[in-house]
Amino acid sequence: MLVLGLMGSPRKNGNTDFLLSSFMNEVENAGVGTRVIEVAKKKIMPCMEYSVCEKKGTCPIDDDMNEIYSLLREADIIVLATPIFFYNAPAQMKALIDRSQTLWARKYRLNLTDPGRKNRRGFLLALGATKGTNLFEGMKLTAKYFFDAVGASFEGSLTYRKMEKRDDMEKHPSVAGDVKEAVNNILRPYLTRKKILFACRENACRSQMASAFARYIAGDRIDALNGGSTPVDAINPLMVEVMQEKGIDMGFRKPKSIEQAISKEKPDIIITMGCGEECPFVPGAKIENWELSDPAGKSIEFMRNVRDETEKKVIELKDQL
Repeated sequence: MLVLGLMGSPRKNGNTDFLLSSFMNEVENAGVGTRVIEVAKKKIMPCMEYSVCEKKGTCPIDDDMNEIYSLLREADIIVLATPIFFYNAPAQMKALIDRSQTLWARKYRLNLTDPGRKNRRGFLLALGATKGTNLFEGMKLTAKYFFDAVGASFEGSLTYRKMEKRDDMEKHPSVAGDVKEAVNNILRPYLTRKKILFACRENACRSQMASAFARYIAGDRIDALNGGSTPVDAINPLMVEVMQEKGIDMGFRKPKSIEQAISKEKPDIIITMGCGEECPFVPGAKIENWELSDPAGKSIEFMRNVRDETEKKVIELKDQL
């Protein structure tokens, strides 16, 4: 499980940084993995309206958004933290939000469903220096549509007015309790899920399909991890194609090692599908092997058969849970 924080303030060690750090510390105290992107330090060009995303579901601009797209897809919870500049986010964060049009287009133009969409949540942390009644209205609307674009439900917000001096947030009397309650509420549905690692050799086909089906079919019960004993550089394009035939979007996925997959959380169950003697041993984890033929280098029809067999096995797994 991953909670992804988007730090929208260009000011280091300021009020927004304190608020997001407090939130993520509470998440880590619950045993959940986190990652924070300092948006102002990333190379993110503004949207140029090339309209390629509307047709192909990709953005032709080569910058750090390609890494961020992958993390947005991997995350179970996305936390958008920002100061208010003229009733909205600073330019650096707004560029990231605008470029999420690529993910919006994959859903609403290409009719592809991100496997994590059903169970991904979004939360807003925002603060401003003034005390106006409508201070956060623009940002909340932006956050609502941003979360929809990246495939997350908008679960709520913590907002604070009159945060002008650098340490005003730290001195706020209710912030610690506010954050603790918000984190407990947003994490609660995830903490009872079974952590299941799907492992194969390359992490390019079978384990990717299995984890995607698990997330799509049973994301409320399964925290799906995936990795390979000898991961390759990119996922198999034929696998992406046959999953698209099912309406499931495998875009922006990257192979990872088994060690990377379980570095922050240990699985309850390990399901292997061809990594043999290199498959991991995790004390206390149940190990199960699925007999799935390796589709690498085979025909698209062969890949379809492996896809269908994988889906069938995931449905059976869900019923067992």
